[in-house]
Amino acid sequence: MPSSYGATSNPMPRQSPRTRRRAHRIARAAADPPGASILSSFSNLANTIIGSGALAFPSAFASMGLIPGFISCLVSACTAMFGLWCLSRCAELVGKRPGDEGRKASFNEVARLAFGKGWVMRLFDFAIAIKCFGVSVSYLIICKTLLPQVCQTFAHILKTPIEPDSILLVPTFWLLLTLPIIVPLSFMRTLDSLRFTSQIALSSVIYMVIVVVAWYFIKGPDPNRGEIVLGRFGTDTLASFPVQVFAFTCAQNLFPIYNELKDRSQGKMNLVIGSSIMSAASVYELLGVVGYLTFGSKVSSNVMAMYPSDSMVVAIGRLGIVFLVGLSYPLQALPCRSCLYLLTSGIIKGKKHKLLPQEPEPESESDDEDDASDSGISGHEQDMLVPKVGDGVRGPTAAEMPMKKYIGFTTGILVAGYLIAFLVDELDIVLSFVGSTGSTIISFILPGFFYFRLYRDQRGLTKWFALALGIYGVAVMTFCLTNNIIHLSRKPRAGH
Repeated sequence: MPSSYGATSNPMPRQSPRTRRRAHRIARAAADPPGASILSSFSNLANTIIGSGALAFPSAFASMGLIPGFISCLVSACTAMFGLWCLSRCAELVGKRPGDEGRKASFNEVARLAFGKGWVMRLFDFAIAIKCFGVSVSYLIICKTLLPQVCQTFAHILKTPIEPDSILLVPTFWLLLTLPIIVPLSFMRTLDSLRFTSQIALSSVIYMVIVVVAWYFIKGPDPNRGEIVLGRFGTDTLASFPVQVFAFTCAQNLFPIYNELKDRSQGKMNLVIGSSIMSAASVYELLGVVGYLTFGSKVSSNVMAMYPSDSMVVAIGRLGIVFLVGLSYPLQALPCRSCLYLLTSGIIKGKKHKLLPQEPEPESESDDEDDASDSGISGHEQDMLVPKVGDGVRGPTAAEMPMKKYIGFTTGILVAGYLIAFLVDELDIVLSFVGSTGSTIISFILPGFFYFRLYRDQRGLTKWFALALGIYGVAVMTFCLTNNIIHLSRKPRAGH
């Protein structure tokens, strides 16, 4: 009898160390639940919302008048909050279908569910990446512009004059000094790891609000204050409208916050969204109303620049602005990195992104029916959108970004951003067009159309409000782009 024990069975294929590490990452990601608290999520989302644009609200109130400015701020807050709510509801559908286990919520994933695979998904990622990168560069430019001024202010207060040719007045010198702070923070993998820096940034916002409000009630209105009107309408009114609309942009970080939230539920997401938007609206309303009452129609687009430069209290407030924008840089780099990764998956090295296949969990027919009814997609459309179980090919969001790509994308964003900040002193024109397109797309257009598409079979008026939000976003984008083009055409050319 031939000895066949162990001879005829084929040996099991051995896995490479790289494959084992990837499998370990997938298993670890599936085993570890999200751990961000509500406070952490609130801090990061609120810090994403409140930026240097808060300083322009008194000027926006001066262009509109007190009452229209107040109402416009509330309307902008409500539309932004509804858009975030729509995105959070769409995020609930990600990873719920057979073959989608392990996927995390993102614009890319929701777009796949809503519109299927195609070029439109990459277009969304490209728009978000450009928007976040442009804003991050503007933060660096603000830092290099303000820090020499802050240094000069402190020198004047402390009566230690600085020579005109001193390196302390060189913007690029201060830009280099931000590297040890911004670079390590930009390599953080999660928003939750940035919660403490976000809380520091928000504390500078609170200080700035205290300075503006206390200055008005202690020292009263400025002696040279301009006129105060309850309402006005003109070309300046229309031009100031985008300031308030884009001041609540934060949708680029909604999905990371959703993915990281511990024991997440729609109730917790509503709390995070509502508290963040309302806190930002309160800051904007206070700065807008009190700043306008202090300086009237003569207020500038940077209200902190209107206060005496020889005041230590004001100098600390200006330094707080630098902390605010500098510590907010990683909150723009993180979504930019994620979008670039998704955008280039399948393009780099000319091959598709592949991950290890996972065995799907068996589901009963009743569970399938519940999922279909909850999502608003049923029958033939569901079959078209859901990949077949057992394909063995998963999207790039099913696992963590590979370390080499993570380092490469982060380094590329930092190098490109700092290089542009070194060479350019202002990005106003570019950012106006980027904001008009990117901000409206992620804040209004996509949330509205995503929700309407995924919940179109649901009864009630919510889906129609979502559709109206998407149409509103298209109208806002058209108006802002037209306004930018008109403004650019009227701007005098160099040499004329």
